[in-house]
Amino acid sequence: MAGTSAAGNPAHGLAKALVRLFPLVWSILVIYPVLWTFFTSLKDNPQVLQGKPWDLPSPLIFENYANVWSRAHFGDYFVNSALVTTGSTLLSLAMAATTAYVLARYEFKGRGALYFIYVASMMIPTILGLIPLVFLLNTLQLSNSLLGLTLVYSVGAVGILPFGVFFLVGFYKSLPKELEEAATIDGCSYFGTFFRIMLPLSKPGLVTVAIMNALTVWNEYIMATVLINDPTKYTVPVGIAIMQGEMQYRTEWGPLFAGLAISMIPVIIAYSVFQRQITGGLTAGALKG
Repeated sequence: MAGTSAAGNPAHGLAKALVRLFPLVWSILVIYPVLWTFFTSLKDNPQVLQGKPWDLPSPLIFENYANVWSRAHFGDYFVNSALVTTGSTLLSLAMAATTAYVLARYEFKGRGALYFIYVASMMIPTILGLIPLVFLLNTLQLSNSLLGLTLVYSVGAVGILPFGVFFLVGFYKSLPKELEEAATIDGCSYFGTFFRIMLPLSKPGLVTVAIMNALTVWNEYIMATVLINDPTKYTVPVGIAIMQGEMQYRTEWGPLFAGLAISMIPVIIAYSVFQRQITGGLTAGALKG
């Protein structure tokens, strides 16, 4: 009777409909600008300025992509971002995995304070560290270099290392200690236990942290703008800002949106390929933490 009355309740039916409608509306709000960007990237100036926003491009101007890749040096920006993102993600992941394992599994004096420092550093705005970083990189002769920018990202200047430590600690705490005891009995060293047993078991968390770190670095703008002055070393966000300033006065909207589309393609591919790993890792991390 209670189930029948709840099913026949108009308020219950309305709430159920709203719950189903919200994801649909949210998906439209997210997909709309993406599709509009790709449509506009295949148009010439008359189609952009005179046509309606949702008019399909006719003809398709694929030259916009070739022009922005070579003539606007977007290919150089893309390669620079790929190198910085890959290097900083691998370095930060290695440091986060080892640090989180030690904080989760070993008792030592100051462990709680060290973990608190990592978590608290996630709350510090990035812009507060710009001036010290500039002086530090100048001292180390790493200013205006992709290597310097990679190291800045990997050590947590944009919060990716503290996030990785915070996220992975929950994974390592959830793993049974009997696994380490069995490995020790079998003659495994501390390093062997970590690399052969604990690290593979934390793969869902590692994948989630890696994707989150990569997307953060790929889209980072402030650090790259301040620390890189050489146009040949600009990353994608800085390159897009430069292109936007130049092409809006030359009214080359098609190549500008082509550059935006190219910058979004790696992000879309990453989410499409690793969607299950990301959601599974986040869910597991929330339950285990």
